Amino acid sequence: MHVAKTIEEMKELRNSIPSGKKVGFVPTMGYLHEGHLSLLRKARKENDVVILSIFVNPIQFGPNEDLDKYPRDFERDEKLAKEEGTDIIFYPTPEQMYPENYSSYVITEGLDRHLCGAKRPGHFKGVMTVVLKLFNITKPHNTYFGQKDIQQARIIEQMIKDFNLDINFHICPIVREEDGLAMSSRNVYLSKEERKQAIALYKGIQKGKELFTNGERNAEIIKKEVEEVVKSFNLAKIDYVEIVDYTTMAPVKTLGDKSVLALAVYFGKTRLIDNTILE
Repeated sequence: MHVAKTIEEMKELRNSIPSGKKVGFVPTMGYLHEGHLSLLRKARKENDVVILSIFVNPIQFGPNEDLDKYPRDFERDEKLAKEEGTDIIFYPTPEQMYPENYSSYVITEGLDRHLCGAKRPGHFKGVMTVVLKLFNITKPHNTYFGQKDIQQARIIEQMIKDFNLDINFHICPIVREEDGLAMSSRNVYLSKEERKQAIALYKGIQKGKELFTNGERNAEIIKKEVEEVVKSFNLAKIDYVEIVDYTTMAPVKTLGDKSVLALAVYFGKTRLIDNTILE
């Protein structure tokens, strides 16, 4: 397994891969967990060469967010990636990705107006910019994103289409802890009691799915029931409970062919997200 710390080194490694080989790419911010590893396994199964990027992207964090304390452990990540058969880790510094006088960014018109995009201004500008740069550096045939960050995945899916990139986009299922909590690098921030109550998101998701399965299609009714479940956990502070159309990421009044129930909930200073696709 190679570790490339510069863009030039990564490009050299990419250019050395024979043209007939399929390349799979998994972009991450590191501190790998089972969710990330599931993406690597799928990439390993479907490609000849697997590239993993580890980069805590400063331009997707807001002024009062957790950039400085975001969990990092490269040695641990390197070991886990190697165990999953990763061929190359791209591990650049912020100075590599955003040198002096850097001034070009990517934005979306519309898909970021709701959910996390509304709560974290500029977040998806940072995400889209770094992902497009990573695509240009690694030149993958296939790329893999987790469903947990559903709005991010949908925005990247649309960016690939809009910019006519020759990349196959794959969205992979949420990986959960035994009690249902969606795996996240930020789960380490939770206190013991917060961790116990963090299943509030999953319990809310389950309630929404139950209502949908039983025929309910009124978004307000489902949202209200989900909110009641989450509020029953006294440490949970709801940021949003929304039902949006998958294609537009805009709120709906009546659930259609493919809708997304999405939640963001605070436990102390830790903000957790979760979702389910209702179709």
